[in-house]
Amino acid sequence: MNAPDRYERFVVPEGTKKVSYERDTKIINAATFTIEREDHTIGNILRMQLHGDENVLFAGYKLPHPLQYKILVRIHTTSQSSPMQAYNQAINDLDKELDHLKCAFEVEVEKHSRDF
Repeated sequence: MNAPDRYERFVVPEGTKKVSYERDTKIINAATFTIEREDHTIGNILRMQLHGDENVLFAGYKLPHPLQYKILVRIHTTSQSSPMQAYNQAINDLDKELDHLKCAFEVEVEKHSRDF
């Protein structure tokens, strides 16, 4: 069959950056981030986190092709911020949220495991 090996969906090839950045030459404060080996899960979470930033005018993502394992995240910000700052802030905020969720989950698991 012509389908690629499954591991190619997750393993970033040697010499390839996980995230690359390309500034838009036509629109001020706009850029596209290419995130390798990710899909709708990360794209949608990141997009929604970016929408919560008051300096972000537009945030969207797309998968260029079903057999290309990458997403393109487009960010357009106000003059008070840059796309790189908005991206980094969104990633840091998501990291904190996921740490909080993990801790809350572990507390509940520990609480229920003592009951049994």
